[in-house]
Amino acid sequence: MRSLLVLAGSLALGACQPAADAAETIVAAPPAERIARETGELKTAIFAGGCFWGVEGVFSHVKGVKSAVSGYHGGAERQARYDLVSSGVTDHAEAVRVVYDPAVVRYDELVRIFFSVVADPTLKNRQGPDIGAHYRTALIPIGAEQRAVAGAYLAQMEASGKWSRPIVAKIEPARTFFPAEAKHQDFLAKNPDNRYVERWDRPKIAALERLYPAHYRSRFQRG
Repeated sequence: MRSLLVLAGSLALGACQPAADAAETIVAAPPAERIARETGELKTAIFAGGCFWGVEGVFSHVKGVKSAVSGYHGGAERQARYDLVSSGVTDHAEAVRVVYDPAVVRYDELVRIFFSVVADPTLKNRQGPDIGAHYRTALIPIGAEQRAVAGAYLAQMEASGKWSRPIVAKIEPARTFFPAEAKHQDFLAKNPDNRYVERWDRPKIAALERLYPAHYRSRFQRG
């Protein structure tokens, strides 16, 4: 019984939830020196950076993004469930799979937006009020070109002096991405009055519009 109570407590603490004792910093990240050389058809990339609701929400407002799907990356299929992932007992990260048109927005531009308004690259295993390895911040590039851009940008961020603490965001090898349950998809569009959304995610979208007006799309692109 005690172990069940402990697990229940960890589930409650691990889920995306509002809190008043943490703050997030918006940083105008530098333009990438290593520009993504992408042409042709739609591309896919995966980003992990805290609760997937906000990651999905921001990318769903970026011009050129065709879909943003919340899910789980880095663990086994049998454990790819919100109750398990949010408890911290799996190897997954909450992540978002982004499909985008490189003729409209390049991978390096998505990475810059990500580290400007979505995820603080100096926080290890947390973002905002959400704490645990499943909330780690990672770029998950797909293919050699994205890997080259991701590695160069992390190094550029470290050297830029924009952040007062060391960059701890990582690059993770691409593994199977498991879409999250239906209730987590398009969460901001379906739950605009959710307390967590109002406290943590709306400010990120406002920052996207303010810092990157050329990339901002007012319409939410449903995944």
